[in-house]
Amino acid sequence: MPNGQSRHLTIVPSHHRIGLVSTYPPKLCGLATFAAALEDGFTRAGHHVDIVRLVDRDDAPVVGRPVTAELINGNPASLQRAAVILSTCDVAVVQHEYGIYGGADGAEIIDLLDALRVPAIVVLHTVPLHPTTHQRELLGLIGDRADHLVVMANAARERLLALYRVDATKVVTIPHGAASPPDDARDPFTRITTSGRDGLTGVGDDHPQLLTWGLLGPGKGVEHVIDALVTLRDVRPSPRYTIAGVTHPKVLARDGNAYRESLIARAVTSGVADSVVFDDTYRNVSQLTRFVTSADIVVLPYDSRDQVTSGVLVDAIAAGRPVVATAFPHAVEMLGSGAGIVVPHGDAAALGDALRTVLDDAALLGSMAAEARRLAPTVSWPSVAARYVTLVDGLVRTREAVAI
Repeated sequence: MPNGQSRHLTIVPSHHRIGLVSTYPPKLCGLATFAAALEDGFTRAGHHVDIVRLVDRDDAPVVGRPVTAELINGNPASLQRAAVILSTCDVAVVQHEYGIYGGADGAEIIDLLDALRVPAIVVLHTVPLHPTTHQRELLGLIGDRADHLVVMANAARERLLALYRVDATKVVTIPHGAASPPDDARDPFTRITTSGRDGLTGVGDDHPQLLTWGLLGPGKGVEHVIDALVTLRDVRPSPRYTIAGVTHPKVLARDGNAYRESLIARAVTSGVADSVVFDDTYRNVSQLTRFVTSADIVVLPYDSRDQVTSGVLVDAIAAGRPVVATAFPHAVEMLGSGAGIVVPHGDAAALGDALRTVLDDAALLGSMAAEARRLAPTVSWPSVAARYVTLVDGLVRTREAVAI
């Protein structure tokens, strides 16, 4: 080098050790599913992942899953052990949703972030539109400690910057990931039949199949679809509506199967019971992806006006499925280019009109499916994991440059 100067080159290793903090299977929740899929994306790309599983005191121990440590809510010793393990990694990817950590609104996440000795990427699964004072303060404190804050939609980013005290330069939008459909999935432009398919059941052949899936509980809005079916009795062939999923464990513990039973009773009273199927079959990721791909239309009738992240919506798009959804923020954003139709919340008549429009227009159904297929690669888990790795690369590069 001229003038006797030397230059230090920061070489970023091609493979990283990544700590991942989250709820985790066998727990039934969206975060656990997200974490397992993201872990798989990292691992397939050649990175080593250390899982720190968030647990309540009464959770069953994990059997046969690659969990490195457990962070038990309300247990400071387990938090310190988790922090020591995470600090041996290059970066910690920390999932956040209010209530999955111990303390008021999950405030123990602050103790965890303070104990880390490595950069932290915090993934925000919830950005409330109407936070309590404590929730607002807590998210600001998380933002102070995080090196990056990941949100999964632009609507979440806009809300975060408008309502919370966070550094805009730290906020990164990375979509929720989804599994790609199998290679032999059906052509999305052809009408399906009910015989010999992957679990969507109706009476006879060639009935359009509507599908809602996920953990079941009040707020899911399924009752609005049942009411909408009443307005579609003249549609031929008549649509069949499958409601797939078990009752949410927390709802089951609190209310039993009251919501499911109310839906069954509603279908009977409305005279559409023959068009409604309740399916609580367990499916792994591959089976679920094939199952979703076999639907004509995915219906997301959620009551929430606040939802900025929906893994089910992303799964539907990844499967190339047209979507009819209520106008929650993530649906408005993701379906705006034509992969679906959004309708007002709690409006069965509008929901019925939208379904009728799609069912009566094969060209529209085909164009919606085509747009979903165009969007699908952007939300594949390999693509999403690669974007997280880009963040990790940058943090490792910065850390090693500072060390030099």
